[in-house]
Amino acid sequence: MNGFASLENRERRLGRSSLITGTEVQPQSSGASCVITTDSETARVARQASHVQQIELRTYIFLDSLQPQLAAYMGTVSQGFLPIPGDACLWMEVSPGMAVHRVTDIALKASNVRLGQMVVERAFGSLALYHRDQSTVLHSGDVVLDAIGSSIDRRKPCDVSWTEVIRAITPDHAVLINRQNRRGSMIESGMSMFILETEPAGYVLIAANEAEKSSNITVVDVKGVGAFGRLTLAGKEGDVEEAAAAAMRAIDQINN
Repeated sequence: MNGFASLENRERRLGRSSLITGTEVQPQSSGASCVITTDSETARVARQASHVQQIELRTYIFLDSLQPQLAAYMGTVSQGFLPIPGDACLWMEVSPGMAVHRVTDIALKASNVRLGQMVVERAFGSLALYHRDQSTVLHSGDVVLDAIGSSIDRRKPCDVSWTEVIRAITPDHAVLINRQNRRGSMIESGMSMFILETEPAGYVLIAANEAEKSSNITVVDVKGVGAFGRLTLAGKEGDVEEAAAAAMRAIDQINN
């Protein structure tokens, strides 16, 4: 006879039920042993579910096909699996920052996506998921949204802090930009430059991807983490103008 059954028989003889860690054990007429779930375990599970539901979705963007320059740039900062041009990519940013670990766990267990990047900041956390198959990436995103009780419509809108096209960059200006941004391609004097700053930061990724799709430009700098996202593109004036228009259309679609 096991310990729980002995305790139950003893309590039956005393004519009362027992309390084990706050959970009442009712005698069974058949004499069969009963399954006990402690109140402490129930509370722990409830707390975990509550924490997941409190995760705030800040950025959620799906890139259907990573363009060659953006994929190469993201590979220079990737801590995990490297992206390949043509891969589908899902970028998410959540708050609080440490919650990105829970979101990452949910996404990776939902499908066979590959984790390319996970950044834990003071207030926010970001991650990038890759896979050749778009539906695989989208499935992981759907599972995450369902788990945290959110939707794409509830992501934070994109606030454009600054956008500008600067024409015919001077040699001094070009040198300083190249010294500061060593992960992307270099800008040459005489080129035009498109710059974009967004909040949240991750939205510059879809702006960069759509800009590269639309025009023959050079990706100089893409910063998708931090308080603000920053994008720098360069090229001939007409190409930069076209790329800037495509980038801003992508931002407008997010907010509509």
